[in-house]
Amino acid sequence: MKRREFIAASAAVAASSLLPQTPAWARGRKVRLAVIGTGMRGLVLLKELVRRDDVEVVALCDIEPIMLGRAVDMVSKAGKPAPKTYGQDRDINAWKRLLEQKGIDGVIIATPWEYHAPMAIAAMQAGVAVGCEVVAGITLQDHWDVLKTQLSTGTPYMLLENVCYRRDVMAALQMVRQGLFGELVHLQAGYQHDLRGVKFNSGDPNQPYDSGVEFGPKGWSEARWRTEHSVERNGELYPSHGIGPCAMYTGINRGNRFTHINAFATKARGLHEYTVAKSGGTTHPSTKVKFKLGDIVTTTLACENGETILLQHDTSLPRPYSMGFRVQGTIRSTSKAAARRTSGKSSRSTRTSTNIRCGSRMPIPLPAPAMAAWTGS
Repeated sequence: MKRREFIAASAAVAASSLLPQTPAWARGRKVRLAVIGTGMRGLVLLKELVRRDDVEVVALCDIEPIMLGRAVDMVSKAGKPAPKTYGQDRDINAWKRLLEQKGIDGVIIATPWEYHAPMAIAAMQAGVAVGCEVVAGITLQDHWDVLKTQLSTGTPYMLLENVCYRRDVMAALQMVRQGLFGELVHLQAGYQHDLRGVKFNSGDPNQPYDSGVEFGPKGWSEARWRTEHSVERNGELYPSHGIGPCAMYTGINRGNRFTHINAFATKARGLHEYTVAKSGGTTHPSTKVKFKLGDIVTTTLACENGETILLQHDTSLPRPYSMGFRVQGTIRSTSKAAARRTSGKSSRSTRTSTNIRCGSRMPIPLPAPAMAAWTGS
């Protein structure tokens, strides 16, 4: 090595040692993570963390002792060191003490929606990388505050939108990038999920779903907090499962952006009728609640590059689960060759459709109209 190269390399090493957030893997050790919120969703995430050999869970926080205890047991059964715990005293601010713990590289936030923004902001200000469950915030200002904090601190932040990483969704993304749909024109998606048995239960920790009509303080798990949003708010409460993949397909903030939005809600009937049927009458207090959230909320967005996106939020009526995905575009002159690559045998112009209801993960060649589309649930 020449002297000049040696000096340059030495300077680079010295500079890197001064970086406050050198990744743990670059330092040859495990990533030290904390989890705030060890409820039903938090335990799902924790289960994946304790399976990894490159992660050490060093802190857990929840103000429900039962769920915090279950989380501690999960770490113990995985043969991992016991993490420090916060919140067993039911202190609503216990998470703030967790963020004061030294040596935490990142934090997973899996708490009720209204806590996401303040917790993420505080973590970033403390220099702790954030993986936050959806949604990022409740109000528009919440989202601006999260963004501005990330930009000002430089602390990594990731919204944990898992649908973006479904195999069929990623397959469709590759198809978009390879031009199999031609130029994108219209997309549809949504959160179409019957949550009536999630928004209400008996309050029994061992029966969190489909067990009664209690919510709020008398409910358990999501019924304790999520149902209140259906009481007090009306709108697209949970858009990221749908808009996340659609934003990737259309290149939002990568040469494209949303320019217009509108939303309309239907009447609210589903939750009331559910509580009446489930309780066997109209005497239970839950049957007298006036819900603001329309049973189906339809949102339309327009993009700068000319695409439109339709989202639907549908969680209060009986229905099968579906994300309602649709990706539609024009077929270019190269679509015939692209279709051959997709099907492996067809030489005719085709469109490609994937219907996940059938359990299929492979594109299905169909006779070709003038459009190319992918649909999936």
